[in-house]
Amino acid sequence: MKKIIVNFCPTGMVPNKRETPHVPISVAEIVEQVHEAYELGITITHLHARDDNAIPTYRKSVYRNIFESVRKHCPDLVICGSTSGRNFPEFEKRSEVIELKPDMCSLTLSSLNFPKQSSLNAPDIIQALVVKMNEYGVKPELECFDLGMINYGKYLIKKQLIEGRSYWNLIFGNIAGMQAVESHFKLALADIPQDDYVGFGGIGGYQLPTFEWAILNDVGVRGGLEDNIWWNKEKNELATNIQLIKHIHTLIKGEGKEFMTAKEFGDEGFYNTKRN
Repeated sequence: MKKIIVNFCPTGMVPNKRETPHVPISVAEIVEQVHEAYELGITITHLHARDDNAIPTYRKSVYRNIFESVRKHCPDLVICGSTSGRNFPEFEKRSEVIELKPDMCSLTLSSLNFPKQSSLNAPDIIQALVVKMNEYGVKPELECFDLGMINYGKYLIKKQLIEGRSYWNLIFGNIAGMQAVESHFKLALADIPQDDYVGFGGIGGYQLPTFEWAILNDVGVRGGLEDNIWWNKEKNELATNIQLIKHIHTLIKGEGKEFMTAKEFGDEGFYNTKRN
């Protein structure tokens, strides 16, 4: 039986305070919620930053404040910074966060469409991000929305741009990607190299059902308000990050399974190799 990785994504680039007062936007809010989730039990935290106007930012000056505070309160937590191309596709901007030497950084493995926006990830940008991550001792979080992205990740491994055991973050329910149905879950999982780690995430109303299928099948989970702000499918009750993390642990315990601690995961090769 595999231990369950819990990947906490509290903020993202889309949710705002108008939609839900529970999404953490400021540095202090993000750090507080990460710390609370850490006390409950998370393996990784996948972090996005916002500026003083609550707009997503790539600036490492903001990320630095988040990372340093999280590291102070959660010293063994695996920290993953975002290199998303949704709002700023330029390499120089999206790669700034790598220079802070988090343990991991997200790496979306192809361009894709969301319902109202695209995320541009050209092959040369993807490979340049990997090279820079290697330079700074950062492990890529291989983020995939469809089977082609998984195939491209394996291509990078074959080219030896990515070495060692990988962590795959598979996202289901996006309109232009893999859907949150058992056939897609099984097909995607079968395509992952056998010794690698994997976590499933579901978008919107697919988040909670994806938790259930993944945990039942010994797969890690990604959870938080980045992907879903609702507690129920009727969308009349807002979720909180802590409520979602508690629910994950209820499911893990209910299936008689164990959660993988941050230190266990980090010691498997997912701490930054140049961590001070």
